Amino acid sequence: MQPSRDIERLLEIMRALRTPKTGCAWDLAQDFKSIAPYAIEEACEVVDAIEREDFIDLRDELGDLLLQVVFHAQMGRESGLFDFGAVVEAVTAKMIRRHPHVFGEPSQRTPEAVEGAWAEIKAQEKAEKAAARRAAGLPEQARQGHLADIPVALPALTRAVKLQEKASKVGFDWNDARLVLAKIREECDEVEEALDRGDMAHVAHEVGDVLFAVANLARHAKTDPDAALRGCNAKFERRFLYIEQELDRQGRILGEVPLAEMDALWDEAKERERQASPSLQTAKISLSNRATALRDAEKTPKTGAR
Repeated sequence: MQPSRDIERLLEIMRALRTPKTGCAWDLAQDFKSIAPYAIEEACEVVDAIEREDFIDLRDELGDLLLQVVFHAQMGRESGLFDFGAVVEAVTAKMIRRHPHVFGEPSQRTPEAVEGAWAEIKAQEKAEKAAARRAAGLPEQARQGHLADIPVALPALTRAVKLQEKASKVGFDWNDARLVLAKIREECDEVEEALDRGDMAHVAHEVGDVLFAVANLARHAKTDPDAALRGCNAKFERRFLYIEQELDRQGRILGEVPLAEMDALWDEAKERERQASPSLQTAKISLSNRATALRDAEKTPKTGAR
């Protein structure tokens, strides 16, 4: 079986992997729940490639994420629930339905019409989904209320922002980012009080409040808190590696060096990054140029191929 740009080839490969007796034992052992974590993992790797601006990796990671869709679709087909075509049909129907200003009549394309239609479209979708669940013999969704459609399985920071955004649409929101800063200070004071009491269970509760308030601040600052934290994680990892490498160069052992000396090396790493920032931008441009060259090479007809 040869690689192909045709989605049907990927579907054929997945069917082969899931064929009893001749397929892959690992793939055959999976079900919807067992592979669900891989969809989250692959989505995170897509985001990581984007953050690194590594477009070669991004192409491959998008393929891995698509494979998760194909895997679930194949299991749905085997169970008689749905197939890949039904998945495509559902999302295309949703895109057409949600964009009457693009695919509808000219009268539907004004900003006023778009804004007015959105709530009606969402309500219609909700009613249709409820009817489909009843027809399939499925119970009504247990979670109710204005925030019920925000998935529980989302990463906590992402879900916090989505909860806040939806509450904001009905007026439950701060109107100034500085008020959110004041709330963060208030929550930090409550953490300190819980620490003073030695009440660690309450500390955990208050730390959650601090994180929720910080996510709210990021939202008001139009910053993705998860992306901001990923950037901070990468920065911490990079600077800590510098400490390790410098200590190793000096023949010293990590863990046996005073904190003050490690702090000094941390400051060195920080200063080196500040001075090197123009070269970092050059590296990003170079990476982008390499990705463009790769795409152009793929478009060029190859001669002498067998």
